[in-house]
Amino acid sequence: MKPSQPYQPFLLRTLHGLTGLFLICAVLTAFWTYNTYDGRWGKIPLPDYREIEGIHGTFGLWTLLIFPAFVVYAFHRGQRRLVQPDSFPQLSKVGKPIWWYTLNRFTNTFTLIALTFALFSGKMMSEKWLPRGELNHAWYYAHLISWVIVVVAIALHLLMNAKVGGVPLLLSMLNWRFREQDSPKLWSTHLSSWWSNLRQSSGTAWFQAVQAMPVLELATLVSITAAWIIPLFK
Repeated sequence: MKPSQPYQPFLLRTLHGLTGLFLICAVLTAFWTYNTYDGRWGKIPLPDYREIEGIHGTFGLWTLLIFPAFVVYAFHRGQRRLVQPDSFPQLSKVGKPIWWYTLNRFTNTFTLIALTFALFSGKMMSEKWLPRGELNHAWYYAHLISWVIVVVAIALHLLMNAKVGGVPLLLSMLNWRFREQDSPKLWSTHLSSWWSNLRQSSGTAWFQAVQAMPVLELATLVSITAAWIIPLFK
């Protein structure tokens, strides 16, 4: 008997799928951009397509636009998939199932951090640098490093999820069926309710809500916000 697929919330699959799709496209076009304009650490025989930098930037922008929603979801409804307060002690139970689940949570968290670094460093770059042959900017090197880290993070993310859940878990993220209570038709209602509660909150409630946010979530959202604001003053 084939193991049944676990059910994943449809909103998770949507945000995860869009983020993953845009990210993979950004990763592939990032290498093509490096291959076209740089290639100091090795090249492969790809066409020198000068417009590839703009295409890479577009995929990076789409990832940046959807990523904040995914971050909020991950740190709230998806919190159990990330590092927990007792995660470090669990690492001592080497080889046991909880050890693998804990490593998976660390890998998921690491992937969010890696993507934040990649998006931030990318926004700190200028689209004029590479066409001008300016390859020694610190933020360009940082973005190259972030590319390596993201590739490693994606590989670990896939391997660890395959280890703890096998093929059924991986395929469950590609299943587009959803339960009635998980229907996209209800998303606007949930969003309206959330916005109404938010508008009715006092300034003190806002401050308490920010204080209650996990440090990593707050740092991630601040980094994404800064990625939009800082380039305006360059």
